[in-house]
Amino acid sequence: MIRKALLLSVALLAHPAFAETPGIEKEELTLGFIKLTDMAPLAIAKEKGFFEDEGLYVTLEAQSNWKVLLDRVLAGEIDGAHMLAGQPIASTIGYGTKGAVVTPFSMDLNGNAITVSNAVWEIMKPGLQLDADGKPVHPISAAALKPVIEAYAAEGKPFNLGMVFPVSTHNYELRYWLAAGGINPGLYSADDVSGQIGGDVLISVTPPPQMPATMEAGTIDGYSVGEPWNQAAVAKGIGVPVITDYDIWKNNPEKVFGVTEAFATENPNTTLAITKALIRAAIWLDEGDNANRAEAVEILSRPEYVGADAAVIANSMTGTFEYEKGDKREAADFNVFFRYNATFPYYSDAVWYLTQMRRWGQIGEAQTDAWYDEQAKKVYKPDIYKAAAEALIADGLATPEMFDFDADGYRDPVSDFIDGVAYDGTKPNAYIDSLTLGLKGTQTVVGGEVTN
Repeated sequence: MIRKALLLSVALLAHPAFAETPGIEKEELTLGFIKLTDMAPLAIAKEKGFFEDEGLYVTLEAQSNWKVLLDRVLAGEIDGAHMLAGQPIASTIGYGTKGAVVTPFSMDLNGNAITVSNAVWEIMKPGLQLDADGKPVHPISAAALKPVIEAYAAEGKPFNLGMVFPVSTHNYELRYWLAAGGINPGLYSADDVSGQIGGDVLISVTPPPQMPATMEAGTIDGYSVGEPWNQAAVAKGIGVPVITDYDIWKNNPEKVFGVTEAFATENPNTTLAITKALIRAAIWLDEGDNANRAEAVEILSRPEYVGADAAVIANSMTGTFEYEKGDKREAADFNVFFRYNATFPYYSDAVWYLTQMRRWGQIGEAQTDAWYDEQAKKVYKPDIYKAAAEALIADGLATPEMFDFDADGYRDPVSDFIDGVAYDGTKPNAYIDSLTLGLKGTQTVVGGEVTN
């Protein structure tokens, strides 16, 4: 039904009957982003005039890293931003930089991958199952990394992996994949925020655009990042993506659009207008079976946005994904911006991030199921999203079938994970206890040791 509605939206957008959102409190806005393809809804909302249709005059400004981006939003230096889904959650519960941040809009599903250096790939590849064409069978388990880690250990070398931020999807996906393959990614504690306690590998932070160069220099042996920085490694001939997040968790929630709670409270009509424009952009990005992706690639390749080579961006934005050089495979849903209710801010998405924070020790003590629900509802704002969607329908820019208006804020339980474990967002503690590795029950980390 959603795919059919997307096809119908072509006609809707061709003859818009939009009505500018009334009562805009702040017309001129500066919104931040990191140079990744999943910032696309912001670029498209600006370039296609969707912000202006709502009476907004928006400047988009690239930020140097995720910490600077969050700090500037909290300080009011920028009005809102493309954020890691874990950022507004972590800041609201007081992990890292503290501040109340809310999201009325989820920016995408999927879009990340894990890449290893050529040297690591050469050790992994002989142990992989091959298909009839001699190509590796995907998905590849992290168990294939064990010989590499053992070889490094025998030489007295640590095995170093990069991710973009401690509360990033990339960190949790990397950890999930490693743990599912029997590799301990390490724990956090109140007095050791390295995340490396008891780990078989060393995971550290590298800003997304710097990932390929950092790996090429030998500082890290692999990394978990969004596009185009996995495909950039393939293009440069320095590494091989071994798994996408689609194969770690099919249609996993990724980035969000975040503003401070104060901004949303003081500027409700402006927040509504931003959300309307972003929903329109997401529809445009997915409509017609991704018919607009070539144009989106050209826009994203501009230096003011992602600034990467268009061919590299297209490798993952137009329905394919390349692993080893020349091993390009169909991947229609590698980047999803609207279908499958991608833009709806589900409480269950927030709860999943909280479960991973608890699992790896960023949340140091056990919490009740009710606590997880309470924190999710502080941050995710489906009421704003629903109001924006209803306004777009009234404007003739969308149809009711395109939205999940019956949602209680929780997705149905899913088991589309690489380890087959089922996730029910209404039962976070049972979910945590069902996972291999990581903290469970009342366990905590004290002095580098796990205690009950």
